[in-house]
Amino acid sequence: MNDCIFCKILSGEIPSYKIYETDKAYAFLDIACDAVGHTLVIPKKHFASILDCDADYLDAVIEAVKHVSRHYVEDCGYDGVNVFNASGAAAEQSVFHLHFHIVPRKEGDGMSMWPLSGKRDIDLAEICKKLAL
Repeated sequence: MNDCIFCKILSGEIPSYKIYETDKAYAFLDIACDAVGHTLVIPKKHFASILDCDADYLDAVIEAVKHVSRHYVEDCGYDGVNVFNASGAAAEQSVFHLHFHIVPRKEGDGMSMWPLSGKRDIDLAEICKKLAL
């Protein structure tokens, strides 16, 4: 896509800090610089979100997420990683090219990745009826 920043990164039009690459996936540092090592993993073909990505590319992206995450923990001294994805505007997706975030973590790093809204009064059995396949 012509106006997609991630497609421009893939084409070389915009530079990036490559961490890892396969024939179908590309991992690079997020320029937001909000956490040391914050990495984005994207498919090398444009898909807007996880909802329209085909299985071959989604599998390749998830394998790359696993490979990079394992590298960060086993080889780079991190204690764990947070992995997340936002699909759709309502989920706060800001770039509409499928991407997963990897945030490397250290014990006691002071970051919190979990929502701060607190526990809600939710009937899990009722929600399960609505959502089960």
